[in-house]
Amino acid sequence: MRNTPTPLAQGYVLKGYRIDKTLGGGGFSSVYLATDLETGIEVVIKEFLPVTQAYRTQDGRVEPLSEETASLFASGIRRFFEEARALAKLHHPNIVQVTNFFRAHNTVYMVMRYELGKDLRWYIKRHPRGLSEKFLRTVFPPLLIGLEELHKNGLLHLDIKPANILLRSGGNPLLLDFGAAQSTQERPAGMRTLTAGFAPIEQHSKGHIGPWTDLYAIGASMWACLSGRAPPPATARAVKDHFKGARRVYSRRYSAQILEAIDWCMQMNQLERPQNVAQLLAFLNEDPTQDASQNRGAGHWLEKWAWWRLKQL
Repeated sequence: MRNTPTPLAQGYVLKGYRIDKTLGGGGFSSVYLATDLETGIEVVIKEFLPVTQAYRTQDGRVEPLSEETASLFASGIRRFFEEARALAKLHHPNIVQVTNFFRAHNTVYMVMRYELGKDLRWYIKRHPRGLSEKFLRTVFPPLLIGLEELHKNGLLHLDIKPANILLRSGGNPLLLDFGAAQSTQERPAGMRTLTAGFAPIEQHSKGHIGPWTDLYAIGASMWACLSGRAPPPATARAVKDHFKGARRVYSRRYSAQILEAIDWCMQMNQLERPQNVAQLLAFLNEDPTQDASQNRGAGHWLEKWAWWRLKQL
């Protein structure tokens, strides 16, 4: 039995990029800090490297483990390449910029701009009693605007979590790691990245994914900012839901508006969540001092969604 594939060695030159060090990786990829030898600029390179499907040969090639994994590996390469192509067309200040992508060593590589900062997980660990509401309102609205751009271009992220939200100077957020991204027109694929607590039930049970899937993860990430930990996994909630929700637990520390937004995003039933980023942003931008008849919160948007659905029948 072959061991887990080794990452590319420090100093290795790959299509004009020198590998400086391995930053990390998961079940489907290795991530490197590298230098563009033409410009001298540091970049991040993600290599498609599914550890359960492929191994690295002595000459650096990535080959399928067996005939059984060959088709999965081949389809993964195609998907990774096409999604890299789509991401390279996006130019938004809150989405990591893909600057290049290419095939080499029988796999695919995605080159991204290297950004300085700390991920949201770093801040959560240092504030276990909860980050401030000002912090949440600084980070999440621009992050949502970037996510909306992604959705408008027909892509879903499908792995939003604190580790994939980089905060640059002034709390300016950047959405990272599109290794799980897929087209909104694509059927849910197997062998996808799932992070317990942040992936909604439709990702576990091959349900109908859409923008609401990413919005569950946004709500879960906001919950982690309040609680200092991930919410319970959706699979556990599906059996017996003991999750109390943000408004019941944190009503003395945060505004009703921010807590309702979190609870709305984290509904188990996907039809009871915001159906797109615009709905959530509109709710967060509502003036909480307005008369109740003018500001009916998340329930107002749910009523509008139900009305729209009835019109489609």
